[in-house]
Amino acid sequence: MQKISRRAFSCSAAALLAAPALARESNGRVPKTLDHIILGCTDLDGGIEFVFRHLGVRAIPGGVHPGAGTRNALLSLGELRYLEIMAPDPLQPNAADPRNLRTLKGPALVGWAEHRDHIDEFARVLRAAGVGYVGPVPGSRQRPDGSVLNWKSLPLKEDEHGILPFFIEWSAASAHPSLDAPKGCRIDGLQITTPNPARYRALSKTLDLDVAMGQSNAPRLTANLHGPAGSLTLQSR
Repeated sequence: MQKISRRAFSCSAAALLAAPALARESNGRVPKTLDHIILGCTDLDGGIEFVFRHLGVRAIPGGVHPGAGTRNALLSLGELRYLEIMAPDPLQPNAADPRNLRTLKGPALVGWAEHRDHIDEFARVLRAAGVGYVGPVPGSRQRPDGSVLNWKSLPLKEDEHGILPFFIEWSAASAHPSLDAPKGCRIDGLQITTPNPARYRALSKTLDLDVAMGQSNAPRLTANLHGPAGSLTLQSR
């Protein structure tokens, strides 16, 4: 496990950001600012079939990430939330594979994102708290219809291999991907489990998260989804 800086735990309450302005539903087990979760797989068609078999809704292709070596398919998980199925793009065979998608033995959670309305301001808060991050980094994706989505993301330098989230702010000119993704599914729970929950809870306050924490032998991210065909529990590897 990578070591999290002790300085990350010293952020005062006055330094925390106010809650984002976007109105979101919460059942107490899902972060109010959850934007999306990422299900990694070695083959996109196989990942789409895996989710369809368990939930009964078929994700639609979302496009490619030029230079990142990946392509995706999307499924709405409710208002302003979605599942991103991500796999290597065969047309970018020489691209880097930072999420190690090609080595997956089966579908697994490889990351998740929380929304922040003012991500540049949030970056300043993290810097003051001593939390390492990269960016904000501009990103874009061309959709199958030719339109382009734009965003800014703020990944942590130490995210425990996707257990901790990255942060995203969508361009005001870009429609949120959940709006036109296939509907009918929802996320019922998201949880981080770790050998040291108290340590993560302290960092969670600095990051302004409201994700559930639990005890386990190794760091793990777990999401519980429900659809017309049944339920599906996803975990990080």
